[in-house]
Amino acid sequence: MISKNRLAAILTLLVIVSMGAAVFDYQPLWQKVSSFGNWNLGLDLAGGSLLTYDIDLSKIAPADQDSVVNGLRDIISNRINPTGVSEQRVYVEKSGGTTRLGIELPGVKDVKDAIAQIGETPFLDFREVVPASNVSSSSSVSSSTVNMASTTIQFVPTNLNGRYVLNAQLTFDSVTHAPQVEINFNDEGATIFQDITARNVGKPLAIFLDNQLIEMPTVDQEISGGKAVISGGSMTIDEAQKLVERFKNGALSAPINLVDQQTISPDFGQAALNMAVFAGFLGTLAVIIFMIIYYGGLGIFAAFALLMYIAMTLAVFKIIPITMTLSGIAGFILSIGMAVDANILVFERTKEEMKKGLSHYSAIEEGFRRAWTSIRDSNISTMITAAVLFYFTSGFVRGFGLTLFIGVLMSMFSAITITRTMLRIFIGRDEDDKIKK
Repeated sequence: MISKNRLAAILTLLVIVSMGAAVFDYQPLWQKVSSFGNWNLGLDLAGGSLLTYDIDLSKIAPADQDSVVNGLRDIISNRINPTGVSEQRVYVEKSGGTTRLGIELPGVKDVKDAIAQIGETPFLDFREVVPASNVSSSSSVSSSTVNMASTTIQFVPTNLNGRYVLNAQLTFDSVTHAPQVEINFNDEGATIFQDITARNVGKPLAIFLDNQLIEMPTVDQEISGGKAVISGGSMTIDEAQKLVERFKNGALSAPINLVDQQTISPDFGQAALNMAVFAGFLGTLAVIIFMIIYYGGLGIFAAFALLMYIAMTLAVFKIIPITMTLSGIAGFILSIGMAVDANILVFERTKEEMKKGLSHYSAIEEGFRRAWTSIRDSNISTMITAAVLFYFTSGFVRGFGLTLFIGVLMSMFSAITITRTMLRIFIGRDEDDKIKK
């Protein structure tokens, strides 16, 4: 058995941590100490802009549509959220034969600014460069003709475009240290690129963005492995970086069209937040009153443990950080009820053991031991459900699943560690306590 002194030290540490978490949770008070750890509020609480784009997949093969849609989502997310700030969200919505992108921009009040962040839908493609006389007039492939010096050339489109580009980045030549652009293709794109370079060794290969020529490097050799490098002695770092951005933007391989735009007032979001906080406070107070009335002294311990659980769980939400929405708050409030449910299972088991004649201390120890399997199984099943909601849904449902999962996980710690530690300290092994049954 752990000594009471050691248990007291553990409980003191838990109390200090929970009090620190409470200060950290209360933003007006915490902001006086540090600017770190502001709450991330979703669109429904902070207000902002909501944009809905329709994705045109008519020219995309069915087998490739999922990868194209996911690529669009990631690219647009990088555009509006290059630093990984979690308030801004991009998610996919499918209904019937329509696929759309929902884009939430909390705090963005001007819809025009929001649309500007998304940008246009550039299309990147690679074209072979051949003399005009080498292109058959009966060819079914459309091509463009330009005059370069005294030679007329044509750009013949290939089937290699931005949808096959995985990544582009600025690198430097290991010998000359000159800036260059490294392009990586997916497996299918690597095969297509290898075929194109094999038949164009010593010739230029044109790269177009929205039908505008952006680069025309010369192919030195057949390139395999899906990685190519564009370099030039006169290329500056700024030019290389700009080319990298064009490649990344050009990976949007399916056109998107804005079909809906909404602006949510911050006042509406603040009102919703106040109501959610009040509902959480009222629910927690009702649970505490019920536990004290029904379980007496044991209920007081459960109430303290519940308050510590709330403080520490909210701190976890803030540290991760999790974007709090109304659905996320609902998931957290539900986890509060489940945190008390674990204590109820323990206390009911304890009452049964006391009826058998065991002392308070022995009954509580046996109550925890016998209730643990039920607590474990019920909470794990809830966590599995929450994980399914998070990974296989989108939008606000994901926020509900995430806060519920973390809340239930923390509730198991609260019921088994905090409550049990307090009872072991304040109820001696051989004492005849007067805690109400």
